[in-house]
Amino acid sequence: MIRSGLRYLPKQNPCAQCGQPIAIPEWIEEEADRSIYLWHCHACDYRFEAIAFFEDAGVHHQPLAA
Repeated sequence: MIRSGLRYLPKQNPCAQCGQPIAIPEWIEEEADRSIYLWHCHACDYRFEAIAFFEDAGVHHQPLAA
């Protein structure tokens, strides 16, 4: 179920398996500094998650990975 009032709704994300565009995420969870998207490709039936991290313009954090 997709909630309304999202900061950003990604569209046409390519499938991580076959590359076909996926219209919208199947599920979205939002937290204060990130959004988690569950994608489901109907072309190859692959499911995967993507996480978008948001930060305030004035706040600098250490990188999570190199």
